[in-house]
Amino acid sequence: MNNIKQLFTVVTHTVFAALHPGASTAVGRSARTSEAGRHDDRGAVSLEQVLWFVAAGVSVAVIAAIVWNQIRDQANTPINTPSAP
Repeated sequence: MNNIKQLFTVVTHTVFAALHPGASTAVGRSARTSEAGRHDDRGAVSLEQVLWFVAAGVSVAVIAAIVWNQIRDQANTPINTPSAP
């Protein structure tokens, strides 16, 4: 890796770590860790988040099935070959 690319990478990581509050630092600790060692953790996933995730997955599956059925129906229709005049 040449010096310019390495410098750009270091600057990019430094700026990202400074601007993003949840970014990890070089020592492997979260930047949001307090001095007492407590992490700013939001806890486990809630039931509402799981239900939203399942609903999104079901909606994607339904839309994919509708589109796939339309493609399959279009592919199964016979092609009308033009006749010569």
